[in-house]
Amino acid sequence: MNDLLAPLLTPEGRALLDEVRGTDPAQELAVATRLRREHPAELVSAALGQALLRQRAVAKFGAEDAERMFFTPDGVEQSTRASVAAYRARRFQELGVTSVADLCCGIGGDAVALARAGIRVLAVDRDPLTAAVARANAEALGLDGLIEVRQADVTEVDVSAYDAVFVDPARRGGRGRIFDPEAYSPPLSWAVRAAARAPRAALKVAPGIPHEAVPDTAEAEWISDGGDVKEAVLWFGTEPGLVRATLLPGPRTLRSRGLPDPPVRPVGRFLYEPDGAVIRAHLVAEVADELGGGLVDETIAYVTADEVRATPYASAYEITDQLPFNIKKLKALLREREVGILTVKKRGSAIAPEELRKKVKPHGPNAATVFLTRVAGHPAMLVGHPLG
Repeated sequence: MNDLLAPLLTPEGRALLDEVRGTDPAQELAVATRLRREHPAELVSAALGQALLRQRAVAKFGAEDAERMFFTPDGVEQSTRASVAAYRARRFQELGVTSVADLCCGIGGDAVALARAGIRVLAVDRDPLTAAVARANAEALGLDGLIEVRQADVTEVDVSAYDAVFVDPARRGGRGRIFDPEAYSPPLSWAVRAAARAPRAALKVAPGIPHEAVPDTAEAEWISDGGDVKEAVLWFGTEPGLVRATLLPGPRTLRSRGLPDPPVRPVGRFLYEPDGAVIRAHLVAEVADELGGGLVDETIAYVTADEVRATPYASAYEITDQLPFNIKKLKALLREREVGILTVKKRGSAIAPEELRKKVKPHGPNAATVFLTRVAGHPAMLVGHPLG
């Protein structure tokens, strides 16, 4: 398997990678035809494939790192976004951790972040090609002095010499995403046992993990980056039972306070849409309390209030109109307001945003946001605009 990577690490392979950097996918065939006159066809294909993977990886790793690193298709898809990995590495650092056993390391994205925080890393993956790519990345980024890469079965690795364990189980199979934590590879139950073998540990899990699947001994943290929920992490050796939502960039962290569900109240002048990490962490009550607001419906995570308050944990909108669910009335209202730029948000509604746009046919110079939701149990449409 390493034969797919090794030719790219030769002087000829590296020079070819520099030459094909930034190749337009539409020009791939023409570029390949030209280069095969001077280089082996297999090497040209490998270099072009790597160039395209590097382009995809820019969104996660940034251009500077992505253009030096090596990737596999699964590695690009499954690796941690660099900003999230850097945040987690800082948490380890703040906990006094100086060495981490990174189990199921993949292409080494988390190991790189840990090493850049000055933490010594043992990076382990059972797949020979993936381990070779992780090793190549450590070298490419000048971090091989802090990262030891080992191709091995993580269940057989001795982690007793390390301050902490980080486990990122595979959550994809032949049929796509895996939602059952016990179907992860390795299973969550094994990862929890592995965590118990170190003073500190962090287990990366899917953000949709049921709260009842979180062990009592763990702290659960949901992380979003730029408003997109990226992952959940179970921390051990920190604050058992704590639930938190962390928003990047920042970071800004909202901690659970064990508040009861917020009351349902009439729609006020302002509507707040909590960040996805807040919703996943079940911390809408904490946001509602901070805002002095309540819910529009007991099953919907929209907070409403009569006054506006600044919060990093929710986006604020001023509501100008409240309608029962009626597309004709909405169309007439938007025509009257000359709304041509329409943002559609939905929560608790079956209609798709694109379907609504086709039916109301927005036209005009003005902009508005419509929320398709439920208010006190009844389908409703709330029209307004974002603040700030």
